[in-house]
Order: sequence, then structure tokens, then C-alpha cells
Amino acid sequence: MPIINRIAEFAPELTEWRRDLHAHPELGFQEHRTSDVVAAKLEAMGIEVHRGMAGTGVIGTLKAGTGDRSIGLRADMDALPILERGEGERPHRSTNDGVMHACGHDGHTTMLLGAAKYLAENKNFDGTVHFIFQPAEEGLGGGDKMVQEGLFELFPCDTVWGMHNIPGIPVGHFAVAPGPMMAARDNFEITITGKGSHAAMPHQGIDPVVVGAHMVMALQTITSRNLNPRDALVLSVTQFHAGHAFNIVPDQIVLRGTCRVFDPVIQQSLPERIGRIMDGVSATFGATAELNYIKGYPATINDAEQAAVAAQVAERVAGAERVDRAPRPVMGAEDFSYMLNVRPGAYIWAGNGDTAGVHHPDYDFNDEALAHGASYWAQLVEDRLTRV
Repeated sequence: MPIINRIAEFAPELTEWRRDLHAHPELGFQEHRTSDVVAAKLEAMGIEVHRGMAGTGVIGTLKAGTGDRSIGLRADMDALPILERGEGERPHRSTNDGVMHACGHDGHTTMLLGAAKYLAENKNFDGTVHFIFQPAEEGLGGGDKMVQEGLFELFPCDTVWGMHNIPGIPVGHFAVAPGPMMAARDNFEITITGKGSHAAMPHQGIDPVVVGAHMVMALQTITSRNLNPRDALVLSVTQFHAGHAFNIVPDQIVLRGTCRVFDPVIQQSLPERIGRIMDGVSATFGATAELNYIKGYPATINDAEQAAVAAQVAERVAGAERVDRAPRPVMGAEDFSYMLNVRPGAYIWAGNGDTAGVHHPDYDFNDEALAHGASYWAQLVEDRLTRV
């Protein structure tokens, strides 16, 4: 089955919606205009609208038939603090300087609105659909906040589903697998304290720069020597802050970095593993060190049964040859994981074509993907909530 005909008919309208959102991007928990636009469109469709969850979140509820089954579909709305490139090349370029939809959340929001429009017109299902428009996915944990504020108690969902565009996969193609799709993301900060000295007389001090250099290398042994080679872990030191002068050994330096991992057990072990190496290396040189480990998003792990359902639905929309059932998970993080931790569901990737990568200043969501994504959402609802 190809794109749903009715959705193909109003695809130009979806493009207008998406480009309007792209031109007016808003950062996490600041999506006031975006929320207004989403709420107004849902209300015009005759969909019950609820606002205020996680500040700027919007939930649309649509019921049909008499069934008690329910499903949640989630789209993220926030943009990124990135200056969009290519001035004059896009008529829908960001009008909010230094903020842009560099991850495609404008497209995600539009695809879900497109599905809502179709489902509200046809109501070819039996049960309840909750359209979840989530704020603040980009590092601020809007998904977690919605869950903590009672999302699934106030809007019961038997299952919950997410979708994200992926550059490099052709438009009209999908990818989904059981198990991990995206990694957990934690951050860490290590403060190393030595004893400052004149750079020409380093023997009179304890050089924290040298300690830090050894520590950067030693931390890599967690991946290379502490873990089973089949277990995926990325530990990257991304910041090394030390001193302000050419001829002074500083008293203190700071290392910062991130950990990405799929296995929750390994994630839980990382503060102890990092701390052990940190203490050992610093003690070797007579320095001291303090760890601030900042827990981030958990891994995005698909329920096996729901991943199979997602693949089947995608095949109905795109054809079996255009659905990858065994994509490699990626080390990026996604806060839809919080929803999957409390409800079964699946997270699927939709092709964005040969475009710049996400979080890149040249990125733009591919409007040709809008009808494909909206059709997937609509077909998923009609399949999961089939009339009996």
C-alpha cells in the first residue's frame, strides 16, 4: 500500500505548515508560538485539546467507536541553538537568529498533525488516539517531565510510538528494530586539584595538566579493556580546561565529557568505573580529583512485539523492500526513552534523503517525507485500533 491518497491530496498544505514552523523555531520549554499553532490546528480538526503539560506541551485526544483500546503518538517540537546557514537560499529560513530546526522537529510535528487531520476526517478506527506534542527533547528532558506530570495517568495509552527522520536513508524508506535504537547519554565533569608553580620550576608543584593528560588516556581503557568487546560504549572527553598563562602551572583543571551506552547495567556501573580510574591516576601523582556524574537520558529500547508491528505497518505504507528491519543502533540519545520505559512501544526512523546531517547548520527537513510519515502514523492507528 502506498501513501494514503487523502494525505497525498493535502501534502502541499503540510509543506506550508512545516515551513511556517521552520521559519519560527523555538528552544525547549519556550515553544509558545509552536504550541499555539499546534493547538489551533487540532481544534480546527475537531480534536479535543489539552495544554500546559511540561509547560508548552500539547495533547490532542480523538475518539472513535466504542472501543476502550488506546494509543499514543509522540512528536517533538523544539529547535536548537544553531545559526542557520544559507541566507536567502530558503524562503522559509529561520527568522529567530541563532535558533533553527536543525533536527527536523518541525517535520515531526507536521507529520503528526497530518495524521491527525486524516484520522479526524475518517475516524476509521475503534478506540482513542492521543497525539502527544512534546516540548524540550533537545537535552532538557521534556519527555521525562511529561511522564512525571502524569502523562499516561491522565491520557491512558496501551502503547506509545515515536518517529524521527534520518538523513542518508531515502525518502519513503523506514528502519526499525527490536531492542536498542538510541543510546543512553550521561555527562561527567572531573575536577583535578594539584599545586600550582612557575612553569620553569614544575618540581615545586603538582602539575594537574599532566594528571589530566594521563587521565584522558586511562579513561579509554574502560571501553578497550574493562568491557566485553561486544558491549557498545563511547566515552569521550570533550573539554580540557587548564590555566590562563604560558608560564604558570595551574592549581586546578577541569575535564568534561559524555558517555553513550545501550546496556542499562553498564550505564549504572560507569560512575564507579570512572571514579576508580580517576582516584588511581590522581593518587599516582599526589593530586586529588572529584567526579560530578550527571545522569542523562536512558537508552531508547524498542519492545520486540511493537517493533515488529511498526515494521509491518511501514511495509504496508512503503513496501517490504523499503523497510530495514535490522538497522544498526546509533549512539545519539533521545528522550522518547522515558515514555518507552513506562509503556510498550517502538521508535522508528523515516528517511530524509540525501541531506545535511541533523544538528548541522545546513540541515533542512525534506518536505517530500511529510506524506510518508503522516501515512505511517495513520496506518498505525487504523491497524492497532481496527474496527471489529
